[in-house]
Formats: sequence, C-alpha cells, structure tokens
Amino acid sequence: MTVRKVNILILVLIAIAFLIIVHRNLLSLNDFLRSENTDALPGVLHPFDPDFSIESLRKSEVARTGEEIPVLITAAEERLGAVVAAMHSVYSNSKSNIVFNIVTMNDTADHLKTWLSKTPLSTVKYKIVTFESRILNGKISKEPQKVDTMKLLTFARFYMPMFITDAEKAVYLDDDVIVQGDIQELFDTNLKAGHAAAFSDDCDSVSSKGLVRGAGNQNNYIGFLDFKKEAIKKLGMRANTCSFNPGVFVANLTEWKHQNITSQLERWMERNLEEDLYSKALADSVTTPPLLIVFYKRHSSIDPMWHVRHLGSTGAGNRYSPQFVKAAKLLHWNGHYKPWGRTSSFSDIWDKWYIPDPTGKFHPVRRHAEDE
Repeated sequence: MTVRKVNILILVLIAIAFLIIVHRNLLSLNDFLRSENTDALPGVLHPFDPDFSIESLRKSEVARTGEEIPVLITAAEERLGAVVAAMHSVYSNSKSNIVFNIVTMNDTADHLKTWLSKTPLSTVKYKIVTFESRILNGKISKEPQKVDTMKLLTFARFYMPMFITDAEKAVYLDDDVIVQGDIQELFDTNLKAGHAAAFSDDCDSVSSKGLVRGAGNQNNYIGFLDFKKEAIKKLGMRANTCSFNPGVFVANLTEWKHQNITSQLERWMERNLEEDLYSKALADSVTTPPLLIVFYKRHSSIDPMWHVRHLGSTGAGNRYSPQFVKAAKLLHWNGHYKPWGRTSSFSDIWDKWYIPDPTGKFHPVRRHAEDE
C-alpha cells in the first residue's frame, strides 16, 4: 500500500470518528433539553408533549417499598381529571407503598376504573368506595339549591375511619391539589399525644394572605362561625383564633375513633341545621366550621410548604413567585379558579400531571377551547 493510500485511509477514519463524536454530543444535548423542559421526575413525559405515550410512562415505574400510606381522595364525575392529576403527582413523586382510597358516587366508579386501567395509573393500588348520601340525612339542608352548593363528597373526610378501616394513620387530600414532594414526608408528620389530626394553620403559613371574595382575610374563626349565637359563645372560643384549612391533613385514625370525632362532627352539623351557626361571610364553607369547633386547640400542624394554597383565588399569580411555587411540596387551587378551568394561575404545573381521559368524556376547559 502506497503512502498516499495510507494517508487517505487515516483521513477517512478521522472523519468517521469526528462524525461519531458530533452525533453523540447532539444526542446528549437533546436529552438535556428534554429533561429541562419536563421539570419533573426522570423518565416522566408531559401529557401534552409530542412524545407522550402511555408506554413511555409505564417504563418509568419504580419499585414501591415500606409500609402502606393510605391516601383518601374524593372523585366527583365533573372533576375526575383533577383526581387523576392529583393521584399521578402523588404516585410519581414517591417510591412509597401508596394506597389510594377513592370515595365517589355510584355513577362515577365505572368511568374512573376505565380511566385508570388505560393509563400508567393502572399499576397503582387503589380502592373505590361508594359514598352513601343518606348518611347525611338530618345533618344538612335538603333544599335542592343548597345541596348542590354543598357538594356531598366534601363530607367524606368526616368519615375517614369508615373508609380506611385497617390503618392507624392516613392522609386526606382535596382533588384540586398537585403534590411535588414525597408524600412519605407528609405522612410522617408528628402528631402530638391526644391529637387526632394535623392541619396547616392559616395564620402561620405562607398562604395566610389568601383573600376570599366578600369575606376579607380568611385567617380566623370569626370568618367561619357566628359568634353572636349562644351555642358558639358557650364554647369559650376566641373569635380571632387562627383557623386552618382542611383540604389537606394527616389523621391519626386510632385517636379519631377513640375520641368519636365523626360523631362530634355530626352533632355540630345537626345543631347548625337547627340553629344556623355558620358565618354568612363564608356561606359556601360547610365542612370547615364543624372541624374548627371539634379541633379547637386540639390539633397538630403540618409544614406550611406541604399546603401552599389559594392558588385558585384572584391574584394568586402575583402573590407567589414561580420560584416559590416550584419549591412548594404541595399546591392547592382552592378558590373559584381551577387549573382545568378557563382561568387559573400556574395551570402549566397542573398540565404536567394531567393524563387525558381515554373515554373522551373529560376535557380541561382551557385545553378544549384551544383545540377548537
């Protein structure tokens, strides 16, 4: 072989090596950009990404270890997308052995089962329990307009030991939440001796500036209870006592049963029906007042970063910085504006965890409008 041919061969090999290096660098850059864009767990794709597929999400499944963590969440037909997004965020951000206890109505169970079976959440441990509305007979108003406003499933949290019968401790979540931390951390919240639950106190939290339309600052008991009523006066509670939000809490179910918490809550529901004890300032809040009474100065506190709320109220986008919202362990869109609706702050975070309904029945209003 001549010297010229040897030189040509060497040049060809160098060129091939150069192309291989460039190709690998481009692949690495593509992976980096993709990971930066997802802003979630490794291997998890957003449902609105072009590469999103059910199979790609199933491949990201991790081994589940440790004791079971029972999570109670309600599932109303018109809000099933919220339930799925919340469950997806909880499950994907933890390696814990999570069991979802989903409380719903008869006409919703089949739809939910179909949805879960055709998504990555088919591998999730869950139990679907039907909520019997007759349990509320004699405890809430029967006026059709008021019953519709109350949303019967909101009372499910009062009956936690009935739905979770074989556990000492459990977590309750509203459906309009997204969990960004490992729920094991929330579950491990320390409850003081004699306390049946731990809530996030409004006055002490980063969410204490949440405003409620027509009600001023939603931080104290007087915003929820009518202190002019004799039954409330006799309790000796201070009207300016810091309230708490029951949309997220950790319950000691053993202590809950020991103290007959459910029966206590039911008695106050019955008394309110007879004596109209709730504050008119927050007329649509029917579950918080009895909880405030029963747990007055008898509850533990959860980390404020595990319940950053009022994202569904006016001005939430100005109240919280994107950096703070990203750092929060749990986000709660309590308020009028839900992330699956037309107008809501930080709805892009909710989008990351929403899994489209395979039956086509549920559509985020905002996304559906954009597609039309």
